[in-house]
Amino acid sequence: MKNKEHRAISIIGVPMDMGQGRRGVDMGPSAIRYAGAKERLLALGHHVEDRGDIQVPIQDASHEEDPKHRYLKEVVEANERLAVAVSEVIEQERFPLVLGGDHSIAIGTIAGVSKHVSNLGLIWFDAHGDLNTGDTSPSGNIHGMPLAASLGVGHPALVQCGGISPKVKPENVVIVGARELDVGEQKLIAEMGIKVFTMHDIDRLGMGAVMEETIRIVSTGTDGVHLSLDLDGLDPAQCPGVGTPVVGGMTYRESHLAMEMLACANILSSVELVEVNPILDTANQTAKVAVGLMESIFGKLVL
Repeated sequence: MKNKEHRAISIIGVPMDMGQGRRGVDMGPSAIRYAGAKERLLALGHHVEDRGDIQVPIQDASHEEDPKHRYLKEVVEANERLAVAVSEVIEQERFPLVLGGDHSIAIGTIAGVSKHVSNLGLIWFDAHGDLNTGDTSPSGNIHGMPLAASLGVGHPALVQCGGISPKVKPENVVIVGARELDVGEQKLIAEMGIKVFTMHDIDRLGMGAVMEETIRIVSTGTDGVHLSLDLDGLDPAQCPGVGTPVVGGMTYRESHLAMEMLACANILSSVELVEVNPILDTANQTAKVAVGLMESIFGKLVL
């Protein structure tokens, strides 16, 4: 996307909190909207519609049946709805911008995108790998499983969401900002050959070099690139309102540089912002950061 290019963008909210263990992230879409998401995009000259929120089951009215896949039925149900909504947006030749909600919603977003993209590139901007399965997850929380499911690994109901599996190939995936990986995730990364830039790599190489290589990998031989941006990828000092904070994350400026480089590369075809939890936040700080990063994704520069 060139910095001055105007897009037709459709916002989809997904107030999901059953994929993880801390309540409040279901209010993430509202917090991001309150921070001015639509207004900032309009100010950049984009054509924006807000399609409202996907219907998500209420946690208090649901029952855990499988401790290895907590709230599996409800998570799958919401993701199937999301996949349909994302697919409809793309059919209308609009750009899907999904607001979460916990990171389990990536299963539905990627499922919807995959109906229209035969060879998807995927950037996973996150402190975590989200490559667990029910057999490797320490918690059974599905927000730690969406990347594995999208790669075709895990519970059949998650893997087959949207009727397509696998939705992305491991050679087309890059994880940026990882600093907390479970043993099972480390094993899967080695087995599948997934490219991971840890915080060690970012510190050593610099964000500019990391993003140049990331862009090269996800855009080589692909026909679309999805950005899945978890706000816990940033350091908790910048983003305190996330469910699974890990110290030592990316700075505000490093993250903006990454988004600015993606905008200049003109490769993104869909975006989601996840894991904003206003209950754990301070004065909506994390949602404001999310909106700031969103502006950089969609072309805002100083000059």
